[in-house]
Amino acid sequence: MNHPACIIAKDLSETRHLAETIGKHIKSGMVLALIGDLGSGKTAFVQGLARGLQVPADYYVTSPTFTLINEYPGRLRLFHVDLYRIEDAFEFEDTELAELIRPDAVLAIEWAERLSSNFLKDYLEVRFETLSETARKILLTGYGLNAQNLLKNFDLFQIN
Repeated sequence: MNHPACIIAKDLSETRHLAETIGKHIKSGMVLALIGDLGSGKTAFVQGLARGLQVPADYYVTSPTFTLINEYPGRLRLFHVDLYRIEDAFEFEDTELAELIRPDAVLAIEWAERLSSNFLKDYLEVRFETLSETARKILLTGYGLNAQNLLKNFDLFQIN
């Protein structure tokens, strides 16, 4: 496990820019576990990630709170999952979620803390902390080789 990289985003545009930069550096399948309170920036992060993965601009990236999964085409396919309304995440992860972990796709999971602790093996944890009405502290931690290499391959502190 890496030590977390800490980024302070002054507003949603900086959150999106961070995620876009990460998306540009993802070369193959990756899982991102997004953790934070309501309104902390998780969906804005996925919007930036989509731009970095070259999802066409005419696709509006929204949180799949009611549909559970949104899929977007891009350089790598983007699956955006929202577990907020899932009562039993164990049942959900056993069926659909495991099938989305693929070498040709990026899986961004909002409310990932609802998953069992042993479900994700190689992932980038993105933890959001609200500092003010607009500012967020974003902690990035790589678990597993792919996620750790992603964090090593570019200087996150040059993003802001």
